[in-house]
Amino acid sequence: MSTSSNLHLNKAAPGVQGYFPVNEPAIGTPLPKEKNAPKLFQPLTLRGMTFKNRIFVAPMCQYSSDNGHATDWHLVHLGGYATRGAGAICVEATAVLPEGRISPEDAGLWTDTQIPKLQQIVNFCHAQGTLVGIQLAHAGRKASTYAPWVQRGVGPGQLIAGAEENGWPAGVVGPSEGKYDEGYPSPVEASEEDMQRIEDAFVAATKRAKEVGFDFIEIHSAHGYLLHSFLSPLSNTRTDTYGGQPLANRMRFPLRIVKACRAAWDKPLFVRISASDWAPFEEKSAEGEWKQWGIEQSTLFTEEMVKLDVDLLDVSSGGNTPLQKIPVKHGYQVPFAAHLKGAFPDLAVGAVGLISEPKLAEQYLVEGNADVIFLARTLMQNPHWPIEAARALGASVKAANQYERSWPHVSIP
Repeated sequence: MSTSSNLHLNKAAPGVQGYFPVNEPAIGTPLPKEKNAPKLFQPLTLRGMTFKNRIFVAPMCQYSSDNGHATDWHLVHLGGYATRGAGAICVEATAVLPEGRISPEDAGLWTDTQIPKLQQIVNFCHAQGTLVGIQLAHAGRKASTYAPWVQRGVGPGQLIAGAEENGWPAGVVGPSEGKYDEGYPSPVEASEEDMQRIEDAFVAATKRAKEVGFDFIEIHSAHGYLLHSFLSPLSNTRTDTYGGQPLANRMRFPLRIVKACRAAWDKPLFVRISASDWAPFEEKSAEGEWKQWGIEQSTLFTEEMVKLDVDLLDVSSGGNTPLQKIPVKHGYQVPFAAHLKGAFPDLAVGAVGLISEPKLAEQYLVEGNADVIFLARTLMQNPHWPIEAARALGASVKAANQYERSWPHVSIP
């Protein structure tokens, strides 16, 4: 006869809805025998919240939402990373307004009906011991375009999703009237009323993120979308206090958004930036005129965000001009992250961009170039990358209970 002292149960994960076997230690953390875990698998604490390792799933658009509502695709897609050892997961660019979507099938958080499915996703990730956040976004002048595979069927240079295709080409706004490129919608210059509505929407989405139970939020200020396009002199040619040559003018609206979201959010706040437009000319002319967005202005922008208590800077690049010339290679954006980490040593910094080799990812962290590594396509190609990375680094980390028999070299004795 069993007694309470010798029961052997398949214990449930605490603090979540439903039954999920608990993983002890957590998936993706070093096994007890590991005395000197690689930096990639050491914890990181931000604003009192501890991330179990430094492999973060970058936001990746899936173009699979139902009028902004997440679906089972997102549960399986994101949940798979939670079961395979990622330290944190960031939900894809999620529009704060319907017209802020990139495509008609993009994610949204502009209405309360979008909360329940996200709660299910967060609950599942939490049951696997993984923290999860969401990237809040507005696509600006790159909105109302086809999903990539739809665009391929239409033909080159035709990207606009029309009203009859669930798009809103007449409702696209930007800092100025210039469109991103041929084949994109022609934006209307955002008025003060537009900007206030967008700011209010970011705050409302932040409050919904709190109701969902997200552990962090990330504000999307990269890749040529609304906030990045306000920052760059290539896309912001306004003549009022929100544009033109003065950097303070071009930073004004993005900083308004950051400040408003920080006031509404007491957990870790991330911001993703593009550190360079990669246009084939200098950032600043010999006469002192700003020509494009680059690392000098990114540093000044970061300085202002530090004052607003941003917790982590997610450093990407590009996406704001078709003139960009990007020297794509492993870790090609890491020097930007390293520069900003050096300038602001107390700010957590994330490196991202075609990072796939575990030893190089570890090297970036050990050398102090960044605090975390964001992975996107690498994880889509191989969701088991965290466990394989540990093996490549000569370490063993916990695999999910259900998968341990497939990873005998990492199983707990």
